[in-house]
Amino acid sequence: TFSANPDFFLQASKFAFAFLGLQMSYLTWGYMQELIMTSKFEPTDLSPDGRFPSAAFCVFSNRFLAIIVAMIAVQVRHGSIFDNNVAPLYAFTPCALSNTMSSWSQYASLRYVSFPVQTVFKSSKIIPVMIMGKVLKGTSYPTTQYVEAFFITVGVAVFSVFGQEAKEDKDTNIFGLIFMLMYICFDCFTSQWQDKIYVTYGRQNVDPYQMMLGVNSSAIVITILGLLVSGDFPVVFEFFKYNPNVLIYNIITAITSASGQLCIYYTIKEFGPIVFTIIMTVRQMISICISAYKFGHHISGKAFLGAILVFGVLFYQIRRKYLAKKAKEAPKPVEGIVHADPNTSTVGSK
Repeated sequence: TFSANPDFFLQASKFAFAFLGLQMSYLTWGYMQELIMTSKFEPTDLSPDGRFPSAAFCVFSNRFLAIIVAMIAVQVRHGSIFDNNVAPLYAFTPCALSNTMSSWSQYASLRYVSFPVQTVFKSSKIIPVMIMGKVLKGTSYPTTQYVEAFFITVGVAVFSVFGQEAKEDKDTNIFGLIFMLMYICFDCFTSQWQDKIYVTYGRQNVDPYQMMLGVNSSAIVITILGLLVSGDFPVVFEFFKYNPNVLIYNIITAITSASGQLCIYYTIKEFGPIVFTIIMTVRQMISICISAYKFGHHISGKAFLGAILVFGVLFYQIRRKYLAKKAKEAPKPVEGIVHADPNTSTVGSK
């Protein structure tokens, strides 16, 4: 009962909140992404094919709401939006640019690859992460991680080859591959640069909400400039005029993207990165099932085996990190202490 063990029920409630918050946010976000980028809506003069014309606008709408949420969070937490920030805004610009490009590539890739293929392909970013870590910070990795990266790559390759729709041509597959490689490389640079900011300015001086504010402050400027240069604003506004439901889809995507980021910070703070990784891996598996069901993607037996290999390695990684963490937290025997001589009442030391 609750009265007998209130701490258990409190932790269970927090976990349920984190799990449901992440699942609802990112499953909805993923579904809306695919709905916006792959559906055919009412054609317009500037978009005669009926497809949503701008992946950049999807990124802009996400960043627009994210910066508002970040400003509120920083104001509440620190009493000021910018005054207490140790890291200057320009320090976030490189990862803001890479974050914007990775998001744009992710949206754009959905025109050429199915959502299940995209989701599984993302799992292979462990290799670029290791490369970026080596280049930017000189990080070395154990052999185990290279072996895991190899098997993940094999699984992704199998799923990508056998998971594509038969109707797609060779050029379409190549474009999809290019966009996915762009997404992975830019995304890996983003995470490594963010870690560099923490190291440079001190983790105690840059909390996740200040990071969210810094990245989105630069990203919103970059996306607006991109939309102005490309001339996408009038094209998108005309599309919304004839398809107001697509505007609602973009708003939902922006809301779930922002709520998802907040749930990420909450989950990592309360339960740590291992639990967070488990929840997000489960989310990936569920999102593949939802996409296959709602959008009619056929997943062959060979592609399914590729997915099993990828997620099997991911869960093995989680277990390995959990065991390593437990071993690190285990109390170590105190050196220099010997057992008491049974014939005396003193404890000797070497």
